[in-house]
Amino acid sequence: MKLARWLMGLGIMATLLTVNSPMANAAGNSQQKNYLLIGTDTGVDSLNPLVGLAQDSYNMWEQIYPQLVQYNPKGLSFVADFGKSWTHSTNGLTWTFQTTPSSKWSDGKPLTAKDVAWTYNTIIKFKTSSTASLAGGVTNMASAVAISSNTVVIKYSKPTSDVLANLQQLPILPEHVWAKYAVGNGAGLKTFPNKPTPGNPVVSGGPFMNTSFVLNQQAIFLANPNFYGPKPHISGFGLQVFSNDDAMVEALKTGQIDAIENVPVTSVKVIKAAAFHVFVGPSLTWRDLIINPVQNKTTDRELLNPNVRKAFEYAVDRKTIVKTAWLGYATPAASAIPPATGIWHDPAIHPLPFNLTLANQLLNQAGYKKGSNGIRTANGHPMSYQVIFSSDQNGPGDRAFQIIQTDFRKIGVQLTQQVLDPAATQTAITANHYRNYNLAMWFWVPLVDPSLMLSAYTCSQYDSWNDSGLCTPALDKLYQEQSSALNLTQRVKLVYQAQELIYNSRAEIALVNNDVIDAWSSKWTGLVETPQGFFNQLSKIDLEQVRLK
Repeated sequence: MKLARWLMGLGIMATLLTVNSPMANAAGNSQQKNYLLIGTDTGVDSLNPLVGLAQDSYNMWEQIYPQLVQYNPKGLSFVADFGKSWTHSTNGLTWTFQTTPSSKWSDGKPLTAKDVAWTYNTIIKFKTSSTASLAGGVTNMASAVAISSNTVVIKYSKPTSDVLANLQQLPILPEHVWAKYAVGNGAGLKTFPNKPTPGNPVVSGGPFMNTSFVLNQQAIFLANPNFYGPKPHISGFGLQVFSNDDAMVEALKTGQIDAIENVPVTSVKVIKAAAFHVFVGPSLTWRDLIINPVQNKTTDRELLNPNVRKAFEYAVDRKTIVKTAWLGYATPAASAIPPATGIWHDPAIHPLPFNLTLANQLLNQAGYKKGSNGIRTANGHPMSYQVIFSSDQNGPGDRAFQIIQTDFRKIGVQLTQQVLDPAATQTAITANHYRNYNLAMWFWVPLVDPSLMLSAYTCSQYDSWNDSGLCTPALDKLYQEQSSALNLTQRVKLVYQAQELIYNSRAEIALVNNDVIDAWSSKWTGLVETPQGFFNQLSKIDLEQVRLK
């Protein structure tokens, strides 16, 4: 998830719109003149919200499933979604939501509070197995009961400060579709492909329904006629996947697509020159270098040495990465909670300065001497490591790796890049309970509230959402305390402490916070940007109000 990962995508095949593609046919249909076509270099990796890792998958689930609440993209405060109003008890243990009456799923079946209760109780039941990726959303939740078709009562075991933030990330699933998979150990919940068939879209409750999906190529969505909220102004939208940046930009310039999410930094000037609208702003996305922190790691245990990890950070030239890899469309990063989260980001956490002299000194003090080839030896073996590299960060990510690789060579450490698709990356990192990997590079796209990001470092997400293997009682305690702190000042203090602990562990060295860069044709209006871009997992509002001029 990430929170997913809120930054996970796919290894992509090169594709271009052709007159025979389903999306081109949809766009050319006389009934689809206001169909928004979005170019992406990631795409949807699974239609099952218990399986998918790609950021576009999370963005899609926001559009096809109800959530009780959503963010207002302009102010990032919580507003109504399927839950039209809510109250809570004085002690914070009971939350009551009134849902939108007379609602239906896209197949015409009733959409009620019963679906909400069933979804949440199912996540609770299987939270250590098949629903682990959504378990953060039910933190401290004891039960959910539909006391009427339009009222759901949620009970918590302790006061919980981030209830609305947690519920915003939970897709409400149609019980009549999913219940048959929630039997036994719940394994069927993860094997259910949830794919459309001709004439039968994925059963949806949000403003859109998925009607066609081709892995690594495209996903097509049409407006849901049974949506409980404001009817979208567009008849549908589609995601077209590109592996070639130039091809994606050319498709925008020639009108084959209408917009690009996450514009390649190398294409910004070209798109601006072609008179398209380009938005650049701070994002929630941050890039990282992961160093295995697992204490029972059996090989290359020198990486557990705090001074080695510190030396590695000294050898990261963030300023050059910003300038060369991201062409200035990023800022140096240090914390797991990015500045775009507002009050939750601790401004006192600063990255170590780039200093190869200090890096070499620390490695010398550790007793790891350089050989004739310039590579150090630690515990009888060369300090030569494979870096697992998720393919969804190609381009700037590749250039960032090359910069790090060059500088690490200067401190006697040799890195090689092992490119894997996101699913394989997760598998390689978590294999044998994190004991096999040494280093990795990936990225996160967290939410505004810090809980989900912090949960990714807890022991409860071991072998699941946790992508480094960091697991400490101290961090677990801070996570639980901030989640239960109803006083805002106290909660901010606890979140800052958690950030400091993560930073000092150097399980993940934050590299940069890259900007949101989106572009679209001037014939479209109504798109409102968020720190996750215009196509995001925060709100349905953008795609409800976008329209042709």
